[in-house]
Amino acid sequence: MRKIILALCITTVGFPALAIERYNVQSMSCAAVQAAVNRDGAAILRYRSSRNPSLPLYDRYVRNGLFCDPSQYAKRSYVPTRDNNRCQVRKCADNLYDDFRD
Repeated sequence: MRKIILALCITTVGFPALAIERYNVQSMSCAAVQAAVNRDGAAILRYRSSRNPSLPLYDRYVRNGLFCDPSQYAKRSYVPTRDNNRCQVRKCADNLYDDFRD
């Protein structure tokens, strides 16, 4: 019985990680990317490297710091979209006391 309860707890904890939305941002407008992140709270944004177009890059971007770990904050970042090479979004970064926040 304990094994079943433990397995259920582990499975339940894993479900939110599977539910995060993924977007290919180079086919979207900047406004659509920002709206998607705001709507979802957190999303994986994927795009091609500007230095090596065959290399896909991706990261987790968030609406605000509430979607980061307690030791992190939402740092300003940029992704290339269809209509803007520097579309402003936020991603979690470690909260180092020596760093200046963006």
